[in-house]
Amino acid sequence: MPYVIAICHQKGGVGKTTTALALGACFAERGIRTLAVDLDPQANLTFTIGLEPEKAPISVAEVLTGEATPARAVTESTVPGLDIIPSNASMRDISRRLYQIPEYEFLLRWALKEPGLKKYAVGLLDCPPSVGPLTINALSAADLVIVPSQCEYYSIQALTDMFELIHAVRDRTNPALAYRLLVTMFDARGNFHANMLAELREYFKEGLFQTTIGFDTKMREAQAAGLPITIHAPRSRGASQYRQLAEELYPYVSDKTQVQTD
Repeated sequence: MPYVIAICHQKGGVGKTTTALALGACFAERGIRTLAVDLDPQANLTFTIGLEPEKAPISVAEVLTGEATPARAVTESTVPGLDIIPSNASMRDISRRLYQIPEYEFLLRWALKEPGLKKYAVGLLDCPPSVGPLTINALSAADLVIVPSQCEYYSIQALTDMFELIHAVRDRTNPALAYRLLVTMFDARGNFHANMLAELREYFKEGLFQTTIGFDTKMREAQAAGLPITIHAPRSRGASQYRQLAEELYPYVSDKTQVQTD
């Protein structure tokens, strides 16, 4: 089974999909075979990775319901070494269908253990901005959950519910689940974000990544181009910051990459 990282926050617009794609590209740059899984019915990761969701014949929905094997659902992206199990229209009613399956919480974990995925060292799960069976599946399958958050009141306020969910998953389905908080869209102008960041570092300590992701218009351009920031603008500030984040994460995945790199 790959080292699985879920990227999750109940608040939208905090950079979950951007982080999933950028990290996937950073790992692929290092020769680490990476599989992204788009668990969001909005299919933003599928689109941003350069695919058309309506043309994806198989999605993670068919994998979770047992209608397709994980290996059959994998689609190559435009980034060498980074593949994806996409999202498409069949994801729209998957939450209702999952509730009818016994032990639905473990379906994704079981899928990621399939022999057809053994070539991947890292799995990146892009979660929807809501609590439901898809998010619970992701957290139940993950070794680590990254929680992106802006240094803004509403984003930080929402962390309370997010960490309650993490503790509930630890109690019920995944006691080994670890977390790290990632500050995104950091604005270095003025003191507000800097003061909020200082408070977060004081409170979370080692639970907060050292890397912060700042504002970068190149990231918006990359989204429209269907490319990760590291390819669209490889020398940009955003690309550099995500490479720094990948360096922080590398010790977590190093045991896998010793035998599963290109």
